[in-house]
Amino acid sequence: MLFINRSAKVVKGGRRFSFSALVVTGDRKGRIGLGLGKAAEVSEAIKKGGEASKQNMLSVSLSGGTIPHDAYCAFDGAKVLLRPASPGTGLIAGKTVRAVLESVGIKDVLSKSLGSKNAANVAKATIAALQSLRLREDVAKRRGVTIGGPKAAAPVSPAV
Repeated sequence: MLFINRSAKVVKGGRRFSFSALVVTGDRKGRIGLGLGKAAEVSEAIKKGGEASKQNMLSVSLSGGTIPHDAYCAFDGAKVLLRPASPGTGLIAGKTVRAVLESVGIKDVLSKSLGSKNAANVAKATIAALQSLRLREDVAKRRGVTIGGPKAAAPVSPAV
């Protein structure tokens, strides 16, 4: 559960409150989902958000307990920078980014949240940054190249 928002509607008899809950779900093995639930009661909103987050699960490329390379992503006004860290560093992150990274299963990373502090946009920027990660093996396979193979000869420029 990342964030609960209470909104009020003014009616003749007073105020009617409703709640929205931003929920992040992960299996701590590289899958993560984000959901928003709205209801008249907090517990119902959290339950709806949890169901929505389980339906929107995405896979993330991880390298052990950290990420394979730097990632920077912006969503609306929120910007998030993620950097891999050596084992034992831990999660150096703010509240929202930390919750997202913990639920995906990352143990060591350095992060910085810039711009907007809106929890929904920070969470979406973090997930977008995680989605942009690629492992060396996956990139090499997509390009049809082997890692650590013989290097091609450098092109020789013609003498003038």
